Amino acid sequence: MKPLPRSGLSRRSFLAASAAAGAALPFQGALADTPGTYVLRAAQYRARLVPKPWGETDIWCYGGTVPGPEIRVRQGERLRIEVENALDEETTVHWHGMRVPNAMDGVPHLTQQPIAPGGRFTYEFDAMDAGTFWYHPHQRSFEQVGRGLYGALIIEEAEPPKVDRDLVWVLDDWRLTEEAEVAGGFGGFHDKSHAGRLGNTVTINGRVPGKLAVRSGERIRLRLINAANARIFALDFGALAPQVIALDGQPVTPHEPSGRGWVMIGPAMRVDLILDMTGAPGERLTISDRFYVENNFQLVDLAYADEPLREFSPDWPAQLPSNPLPEPDLNSARRHEVTFTGGMMGGMVERQMGPSSEGRMTGNDMMGMMHGEDIWFVNGTAAKGHILDPMLVLERDRSHVIAMTNATAFHHPIHLHGHSFRVLSRNGQPTPHREWQDTVLMAPRERVEIAFVADNPGDWMFHCHILEHQAGGMMGVIRVA
Repeated sequence: MKPLPRSGLSRRSFLAASAAAGAALPFQGALADTPGTYVLRAAQYRARLVPKPWGETDIWCYGGTVPGPEIRVRQGERLRIEVENALDEETTVHWHGMRVPNAMDGVPHLTQQPIAPGGRFTYEFDAMDAGTFWYHPHQRSFEQVGRGLYGALIIEEAEPPKVDRDLVWVLDDWRLTEEAEVAGGFGGFHDKSHAGRLGNTVTINGRVPGKLAVRSGERIRLRLINAANARIFALDFGALAPQVIALDGQPVTPHEPSGRGWVMIGPAMRVDLILDMTGAPGERLTISDRFYVENNFQLVDLAYADEPLREFSPDWPAQLPSNPLPEPDLNSARRHEVTFTGGMMGGMVERQMGPSSEGRMTGNDMMGMMHGEDIWFVNGTAAKGHILDPMLVLERDRSHVIAMTNATAFHHPIHLHGHSFRVLSRNGQPTPHREWQDTVLMAPRERVEIAFVADNPGDWMFHCHILEHQAGGMMGVIRVA
């Protein structure tokens, strides 16, 4: 059997072979036994990730599909989700980006006991915020997510913007063998100490895509979810002009992506776009990923039908209604410092940046890292497990600013559970949109300030969502009390 392409979709022949199998980009919705009640079963399964001549792949998934069933409800509804664990190991489910009660957050041993093999656990919470969210395990997530355990959670606005289609694309990459099986080696030292577990095959909604049929004049709301362990995407939409309308589920003033117009989305992050199909009937346009300079690839082709939907793009309003997030008071906010260190070349970056001794790696730290133990540090501490003394204790209902410094040689998408925060500045420069996010992508040597009201009591995880970095120590607990 011929090997899989190194960069997933970089071979035109591979795209052509997958056209029939992946054109529809299917997505299966979750089934509710009663309104607002869902059942998710985590189990091993076989699925067709790549087209023939490759075979099906052994995966772990929810409900027999990858991604798991899409859960879609209206804002303000109450969700009740029963999770059944049919795996041979413990698991949990974390509702990424959702402002849930602490007991429903799905962090093993910190907020709940893990779900034993054959066990069940029921999560119940209100859908406070409209937007694009997702769910995944927090138990051995570097392997459980990497084998396919994740799904989309969509909370619809009471009055969503008018579009012709609302599409969800769950992006992932897989490290597959020549037989199209998931390669082993999860949690290896190289992945932990470098950029994480990068795959060789990219999927949309669990399939290598071929083409997406579109029509001239059509308006699409495209919800992007990055479920990859480590891959950062920079999507180039070519002649199209995507408008960003939400980040991490939270509305933002509609705007074009910054820089070259590429849509940047780190692991665990979400981006909602308005896409107007401005091409001519019969045309074809390729969406490409350009984040990794030496590994650009073609993600999917948009194929225009011969008949247009309408002559011109619609001018319907795209602004989303705000969610009920408390606005931080920067004048009275308490300030905190967090420094991320470690990883390969981390000592060199620290020397160049001159961080405080609190974040600096010691000789003993380096020795431990070389033995595959402590690799990444948050304020000088490498996490082991989820039961941790809080790194910060925040006064409840008070505004807080956290100034974060990435004193490493790698990108880190930093995620805070239980809250959304405003991104205030990058390297001292105010952000143009002061966007609300729950996961912020920090570049090497970058300093980012975030602000929020700590209104959700409990012990909350605060970690890098490159899952190998989290497993290597880049994780802490923030207590709101």
